[in-house]
Amino acid sequence: MRQLTSLDAQFLAMENDRVQGHVSVLGVYDSHTTSGEPLDAELVRRVISERLHLLPTFRWRLAQVPFDLDYPYWVDDGTFDIEYHVRELALPAPGDQRQLAEQVARIIGRQLDRARPLWEVYVIHGLADGGVAVLTKMHHAAVDGVSGAEVMSILLDDTTGREPEPSTKVVSENYPSELEMLGRGLAGLMSQPLRILRAGPTALPHLDDVPTIRHLPGVKSIARGSRLVKRALKAGRGGAALRGSDVTAPRTRFQARVSPHRRVAFGSVSLAEVKTIKNTLGCTVNDVVLAICTAGLRTWLDKQGELPGEPLASFIPMSVRTPEQKGTFGNRVSVMITQLPTDVIDPVERLHRINETMSTAKERHRALPASLLQDANHFIPPALFAQAARATSRLAGVRGLNQPANVMISNVPGPSTPLYLGGARQRAQFPVSGVLDGIGINITVMSYQESLEFGIVVDRELVDDPWPILDALHAGLDELRNAAQAAAIPVTPIRRKTARVRKANS
Repeated sequence: MRQLTSLDAQFLAMENDRVQGHVSVLGVYDSHTTSGEPLDAELVRRVISERLHLLPTFRWRLAQVPFDLDYPYWVDDGTFDIEYHVRELALPAPGDQRQLAEQVARIIGRQLDRARPLWEVYVIHGLADGGVAVLTKMHHAAVDGVSGAEVMSILLDDTTGREPEPSTKVVSENYPSELEMLGRGLAGLMSQPLRILRAGPTALPHLDDVPTIRHLPGVKSIARGSRLVKRALKAGRGGAALRGSDVTAPRTRFQARVSPHRRVAFGSVSLAEVKTIKNTLGCTVNDVVLAICTAGLRTWLDKQGELPGEPLASFIPMSVRTPEQKGTFGNRVSVMITQLPTDVIDPVERLHRINETMSTAKERHRALPASLLQDANHFIPPALFAQAARATSRLAGVRGLNQPANVMISNVPGPSTPLYLGGARQRAQFPVSGVLDGIGINITVMSYQESLEFGIVVDRELVDDPWPILDALHAGLDELRNAAQAAAIPVTPIRRKTARVRKANS
């Protein structure tokens, strides 16, 4: 058995009757493989079954510790019912993008069954363009963005297929009894004071950088006091001064408690255009992605008459997974907090501001412990994890209380070559993430071949139709492209030539 880390367990604790803890990927494929076989649930089940020995997260089943005395465990369950996990359905005619998005929103609005391995795959037929969509749901307790991409790389091929691998028998673990799990919980209970002692020196000075609690009353004071102590201890050794995050989130409609229901929109932009903007205006691809999101949110909020005078604040998940941790799955993430200059009118100035703030945020992020999110959780006994998560949720949307951020934006690098599912070519791959109390919008971006694929998820009660937000993102790209084209025009030599002609004619 493998015990969940405190960060893994947090994604379980955050779930309630309104918040889901899974992440998803929506792939759109050709309807048939290169050999002419239809892409259906039977084919997907066969692919998964053949590669099940490479997919431990598809075999893991939760084993809870009685009374939540310690974090849960994963038990390798090789006997699960694959027909339950891989399902098939069809859209009604005409099967356009909005209908697909509505179906995806319904599926991601349902929690995964904790009595089974925490994943599901939906094969969706009836698309207007003749393609087949495949939606893969995986719980965040088992995978983060990088390890989720590892799972997809096992399921998908970079050619029209792969040679059958030698059959490897999966050995199932015996599911533990309540008495055995109670013994593990009591042993874990004894080690919890040691966890706190180990976590204190690294976590306490940076509590105001922990996204789930940084906005709570008293957190900044604790972190500030811990930094003063740490600075005093380092004074004689010339230690660098520490400073907490001062990014705040103005109130928008997204800073509220969410409902159980979701809305989804997805679309693609040209990666080549983004790279041209990046090269012309001297920044990074990620800067351009953030500028597109900033422009889109600015335009959409302005049309609603709700644009704050202050810049928005964003959570940006960052992987801290080392090369040695590849294939270990679970969560190895941190979160960077940065401003989105929605208060800036000029698109080029807005992009340069993002470049500057991201450089500062990255420098600060590098100074934070890689295990910060996990260490901070050790101050909450596992038995109180779920209660603490619910208490934090109740504070989301409370007027007068600072909120952690306005939006979550994630940019995940993907493959630059075509992928195939059992021999069926993948046309597009859209990320579909989740929302939280107090952050009712999530924009996740994934590169695939020559495109950047945008997936927008919102709470249905906060935004009934996210497609205008997607349109605003496209308009933000157009605005940046026009600005880059104008910046690339060699206007200076033309002006000098005109000045010399005027002088000769005077």
